[in-house]
Amino acid sequence: MLFDYLKKETEPVSEKTYDGEVRELERTNTEIDLSKIKSVKKFVTHGNSQSIPISCIKPNPNQPRLETDENALAELAASIENYGLMQPVTVRQTIPFEYELVAGHRRLEACRMLGMDYIPATVIRATGTDSAVMALIENIQRENLNYLEEAEAFQTLLSEHGLTQEELAAKLGKSQSTIANKIRILKLPVSVRAVLCEYGLTERHARALLKLPDEKSQMEALEKITKNELNVARSEALVERMLRKTNEPRADKPPMRRPKTFRDIRIFSNTIKKAVELMNKSGVGAVAKRREEPDYIEYLIKIPK
Repeated sequence: MLFDYLKKETEPVSEKTYDGEVRELERTNTEIDLSKIKSVKKFVTHGNSQSIPISCIKPNPNQPRLETDENALAELAASIENYGLMQPVTVRQTIPFEYELVAGHRRLEACRMLGMDYIPATVIRATGTDSAVMALIENIQRENLNYLEEAEAFQTLLSEHGLTQEELAAKLGKSQSTIANKIRILKLPVSVRAVLCEYGLTERHARALLKLPDEKSQMEALEKITKNELNVARSEALVERMLRKTNEPRADKPPMRRPKTFRDIRIFSNTIKKAVELMNKSGVGAVAKRREEPDYIEYLIKIPK
């Protein structure tokens, strides 16, 4: 019997043996001292995957995917229906009998689509920040996020979880400059980002638009890019032309008027008066005569040699 292998001692074998008889070898003690096993993982699993009611799993509040491809989701559901779920989802327990999804958003939605009541899941111990990072890493590794969704996820991790760009870069295995460049895209207005997403324009298209000073010029550039289906190089050239045109002085512009810094002429009169007084105190003996006309004031100053 199988349980015989767990016995500390084997039963004595009869002295009478026959040719070809198979004897069971003596078994050693197979008990394991669990106290000697130390975990070195940051995320500790609660054993192997287990079946969890789908109704007990809440969505990840930090799910980076903003849009779901319904056709791709339907294909995944068909695959699960035919071949089963190849990889369990990952969850963390928040309170008894309630879990929060960490990784496997599309798999969970596909199983819901099929009307499944239970789903295989691996339960881990992780903080809210770790859960958000793991969800982002899963989506990045599976190449399911576009650059705008990545930028939004990066910003959320920085603002809501108190991470610095350097800390986030270390967790994701990226450089700090990569994180900074992604987040810069969020400086584009929402309307501009919506058009970028709608037409499937690239991250380099978005970076080119960042050079333009305002939403109006960015939307103007986008209209030309989408209408003429401009690639990145031609789009960058378009932006440069727009910038040069903006910086060129217009020929029909009226000449700029000098600002009237001093409208009260008494300031100049007092300056001349003080200068003459200073010369007289120094023994120069200057004389100033003032004559006022309707259109101007005339000063005549005589300074002896």
